[in-house]
Amino acid sequence: MKITGYCIYVVDVPKTGRKWLFLKLNTDEGIAGFGECSWHGAWHGVNGRAAVFVEDLKHIVQEFVIGKSPYAIERLWYDFYLKGHASRRPGPISTSAFSAIEMACWDIVGKAAAQPVYNLLGGMVWDKLRSYSYLPGPHNGDPSKIAEAALSQVERGFTGIKIDPVGHFESHQMLGRLDEVESIIKAVRQAVGTRCDIFLGTHGQFDTHTAIRYAKRLEPYELGWFEEPVQTENIDELARVARATSIPISTGERLLTKFEFTKVLEKKAASILQMDPSSCGGILETKKIAAMADGHYAVIAPHMYGGPLSLAASIQVDTCSTNFFIQEYNVLDFHNEILTEPLQWKAGWITPPTRPGLGYELNEEAVIRHASNQVRG
Repeated sequence: MKITGYCIYVVDVPKTGRKWLFLKLNTDEGIAGFGECSWHGAWHGVNGRAAVFVEDLKHIVQEFVIGKSPYAIERLWYDFYLKGHASRRPGPISTSAFSAIEMACWDIVGKAAAQPVYNLLGGMVWDKLRSYSYLPGPHNGDPSKIAEAALSQVERGFTGIKIDPVGHFESHQMLGRLDEVESIIKAVRQAVGTRCDIFLGTHGQFDTHTAIRYAKRLEPYELGWFEEPVQTENIDELARVARATSIPISTGERLLTKFEFTKVLEKKAASILQMDPSSCGGILETKKIAAMADGHYAVIAPHMYGGPLSLAASIQVDTCSTNFFIQEYNVLDFHNEILTEPLQWKAGWITPPTRPGLGYELNEEAVIRHASNQVRG
């Protein structure tokens, strides 16, 4: 089987300003596979960045993929990573672009074998997957209203909620601001009791000593994790925060490939990894990261901010990983609108699909209706 052509769709997500990027790979045996690289850091209504992603994806498909076998996933990955970028390190755009290619290849292989991808990566470990919600609405303000919103998510069935009450670019070092954050976390804990994990979802906005200060103050509320307390460029400082608190540290949504995650594990900087298969290198790379984490007694909680295929890829890895912890589930009605069959979620739990490949198929007619750009080759 050979890959013979491709189609790239840039889809505008209604009412959000987001853009999702999907890839379709065609083969000479009539089997098509789909992938996604909706890298979350560049898709809020920025057409220029979307164009850069499209051009990079098109270039990589044309140079490394057309005429090749979709089964040769490892070879394609290393041809891209080593040969194509001998003079420069792959960054978030090119690695995300290849993630979509790799995902589409797995979709083809699974369909050809009439098996879901997880059966090709070790088989089902979990027949249902725990999920968590990112708390909707304002994340700071009136503690009682935030607690009420948290409780509503618990009543939907979620056993985990993530909240970022700290915010960005503000005086979070001030003692009064720390008091405000604690009052929010305290109110949420009182509202949900022990029915639900509370995940502190910061985005690297602290310096090290401020992160430790917040962690010490919030330890009594038994947080499920403290996410990206500092920027990920300096893993030693992330490890210093981890050593200073009993709250588990999580990171990974902005990290690329097993090479960057290796440093996190070696330095014991985090015990919960949040890789995203639509940006970190694809499904097999995500599975390798999960395996490395398992060897360090760390768990995985894959990141999800993009479209349905990004989530579908995470579900495939979650299902066959013994150290799966919880899956982020930020799903809009639009996710299901562009699928031929809806995501299988009920009362906080995801049921892994049994259909072949990624288990979910894009409704191309719906995708085309919302596409702001299409490129075929």
